[in-house]
Amino acid sequence: MNIVLDEGYLFGIGAFETVAVYDRPVFLDRHLARLAEALEFLGIQSRVTEDEVSAYLEEKNIRAGVLKIVVSGENKLFLTRENHYTGKDYERGFVMDFSEVRRNESSPFTYHKTLNCGECILEKRRAAARGLDEVVFLNGRGEICEGAVSNVFFVRKGKIFTPKLSCGLLPGIMRGYVTECFDVEERKIFPDSLGEFEECFVTNSLMGIMPVSRLGAYEFAKRDTIRRLQEKYRTICGGVLFP
Repeated sequence: MNIVLDEGYLFGIGAFETVAVYDRPVFLDRHLARLAEALEFLGIQSRVTEDEVSAYLEEKNIRAGVLKIVVSGENKLFLTRENHYTGKDYERGFVMDFSEVRRNESSPFTYHKTLNCGECILEKRRAAARGLDEVVFLNGRGEICEGAVSNVFFVRKGKIFTPKLSCGLLPGIMRGYVTECFDVEERKIFPDSLGEFEECFVTNSLMGIMPVSRLGAYEFAKRDTIRRLQEKYRTICGGVLFP
């Protein structure tokens, strides 16, 4: 693999997408559209097409796993690996806490999936060192934003809630799916209001819909709505998605 030391390597001026593959890349059109938006924002001319992705997966004989697409001014990379989420993760649910780092809701980088993701990586590592599965950011106003690698949702009496995009978060592909296919209210949510909710879950393209058993001091035992969402999403993935 030959990599040019361009601004992507030197300054993080590049974008990437991480795509789940279950016989086919799930939501590939949405991933490539978001990638194109990020590249437009960064002033990078290169684009990735569905034909390029299909050709790569066919050449490597990839039928399941993870596809990572990385694009910078002089580089276009396709990488694959296994999906590390297991059935046990979904059974026990994620244990999470709040980060002491605040998300900058005024930065345009917050809303694009760029290579400027060191903050998320380091916070995710710190969380793992504490025995946590994920960490959740607040913004400068103390509102809940997103996880280091996920979007977060809460459920009260069957109604789904999630932070507004303007709170400072990446418009996740799975977040888009959930908000389009289910009745979801986007609103400002503060940590001290979490006692109002019976369920909590996080989403991203690799984990799909992951139950949360604890966030900070708040525990979530119910999963009725989460199971309903998981069942519908499983049909998109050919029935092979955990749990």
